[in-house]
Amino acid sequence: MEDLLFFEIAIVIVTAGLLSFIARILRQPLIIAYIVTGLLVGPAIFGFAESSEVFDVLAKIGIAFLLFLVGLHLNWRNIKDVGKIAVFSGLGQVIVTSAAGFGISYLLGFGFMEALFMGIAFSFSSTIIIVKLLSDKQDIDRFYGRISVGILIVQDLIAMLILLGLGAFSQGSGSIYVIVGISLLKLLVVLIVLWFMARYVLPHVFKTAARSGEQLFLIAIAWCFALASGLTFFGFGIETGALLAGIALAGTGFRREIESRIRPLRDFFLILFFIFLGTQLPIDTIMSSLPIALAISAFILIGNPLIVIFVLRVFGYHPRTGFLSGVTMAQVSEFSFILLTAAIAADLVGMEALSIATIVAMITITISSYAIKYNEEIYEKIEPLFGWLEHVPNKKDHKKRKATPPVVLFGCHDMGTSILESIKATKKDFLVIDLDPVVIDDLEQEQIPHMYGDMANRDFLNYIQAEKAELVISTIPDVSANKDMMEYLQFKKSKASVVVTAKTVDDAKKLYKAGATFVMVPGLMSGELFSQMLKSKKLKKNSWLASAKKHKWAVE
Repeated sequence: MEDLLFFEIAIVIVTAGLLSFIARILRQPLIIAYIVTGLLVGPAIFGFAESSEVFDVLAKIGIAFLLFLVGLHLNWRNIKDVGKIAVFSGLGQVIVTSAAGFGISYLLGFGFMEALFMGIAFSFSSTIIIVKLLSDKQDIDRFYGRISVGILIVQDLIAMLILLGLGAFSQGSGSIYVIVGISLLKLLVVLIVLWFMARYVLPHVFKTAARSGEQLFLIAIAWCFALASGLTFFGFGIETGALLAGIALAGTGFRREIESRIRPLRDFFLILFFIFLGTQLPIDTIMSSLPIALAISAFILIGNPLIVIFVLRVFGYHPRTGFLSGVTMAQVSEFSFILLTAAIAADLVGMEALSIATIVAMITITISSYAIKYNEEIYEKIEPLFGWLEHVPNKKDHKKRKATPPVVLFGCHDMGTSILESIKATKKDFLVIDLDPVVIDDLEQEQIPHMYGDMANRDFLNYIQAEKAELVISTIPDVSANKDMMEYLQFKKSKASVVVTAKTVDDAKKLYKAGATFVMVPGLMSGELFSQMLKSKKLKKNSWLASAKKHKWAVE
C-alpha cells in the first residue's frame, strides 16, 4: 500500500515537473501546467492518482500554508489606507455578482435555492490564485495589489459568516436570527481572544523561539496548525483558521523570517492543490454541463472586473486601477467549492452544482491566469474603451493652472515619499501626481503641490505640459505606463531628465532601451540612496547620464 502511494506521488510530481518545464519554455503560467497535470493523472484520462483522499489532505495543507502567509502580510496598520475602499468594493462586488449569478442560474433552469447558492458561491474570488500570481509578478505590494488583497479579506469574511450560518442551520439551532447571532458572537469572541494573544502573548513566545531559526520555523507551523484545526470545533473552516493565525503574527516582527522558511513548503503543497483540482473534473460531465458553465464563466470573466471598475470609479479611483484590481477577481474561489459542499451536506443543493463549479473553476482560473499575467498589456490595448471614465481637466481649466514646475514626481507612495523630501531640499518648484485618492488627500492636508492624474494618459500629460519640466521622476514600477510617458516626452522633444522605476533588471533594460535617462531598481537601489543622488546631481541631465552609464553595468 505504501509503495503504491509513493508510486502515485512520484508519477504526479514527475508529470508536473515535465509540464511546468514546457510551460516555462512557452512562457505560460505554471498554474495551467499543474491543472493539466491533474487532468492527465486523474480519473478523467490515465487514472494514475487513485488515492484522492491523500491528495485532498495534501492540498488542504497547501491551502493552509498559503493563507497563513497571506495573513502574515495583513498587518492592519499597513492596509488601513485601502480599508474603506476594500470594504465597499468587496461588499458591492459580492452583492452584485451574487444577484446576477442567481438570475443567470435561475434562467438556466436551476431551482430557487440552488440558483441562490450558486450565485453566492460564484461571487468569491480565489485567494490562492490571486496571491500566487501577484507574488510571481511582484505586484502584491503595488497599490492595486493591496486593494485586491483587501477585497479578498472582505470576501473571506463574508464566506466565513455564510459557512458558520450553514453549519448552524444544518444543526438545527433555531431561527435565522439565532443562527446569525450565534455566528457573529463566535467570530467576535475569536477575534477578541486572538487580539489579546497577538498583543500580549505571541510576541514573547516568538521572541524566545527566534533564538533558533529551526525552533522559530517549528513554532510558527505549530501555531498555524493548532489554530486552523482548533477553530474547526467552533464552526470555522481550516482556511479561516490558517488566515487568522497569520494575521495574529503579522505584527510580531518575525514575519520575514517565518515567511522565508515556510515559502518552500507552501509552494510544494500548493502545487498539489492545483493538481488535485484538475483530478476533480470527470470527462463525462464536461459536455452535458459545458453550455451552462460557459455562460456562468463569461459573466465571471467579464462581469466581475466591470463591477470592480465602476465601484472603484465611484470612489475616485482611475479606470486603470479599477481594471487591474478587477481582473484579479475574474475567477471562482476555493470557498466556492467549500460553500457548495456545505450546502449539499445541508440538503439545499444537488451534486450537479458542484460539477458545474469545477468546470467553471477550470475555465476562469485558466483564462484569468493569463489576464492577470498580462493585465497591463491588455489595459493598454483596451484603454480607449474606458476613456469616458477618465477625468482630464478641460480647456477652461488651463487658465487656472500654474506654469509647469521644474520637477514632476509621479507616484508618492513608499519610495516616492522618501524622494519627495529630497525634492523639497532642491528649493525648486515641484508637482506631485498620483492615482490614489488617499495619497492626494494626504498631500492636500500637508499643502504639497499635487494633482490627481495618470502618467500614461497623453491628454493629461499634455494638460500639465510635462515636456516643459526639467526633471521627471516616476516611482511607479509599471513598464507600459513609463514607456507611454517617455514616448510622449520624446514626441514633444522634451529635454527633461527622465528617471523611472522598474521592478526587475529585465524591466530596467527595457526602459533604458526606450530612452530613460536613469532607471531605479528597488532591489539595487533604495529610495534613500536615490535621494542622496538627487541632492548631488540636482536637475543636471549630464550628471544623470553619467550615473546611468555606471548603473547599466549593474543591470546588464
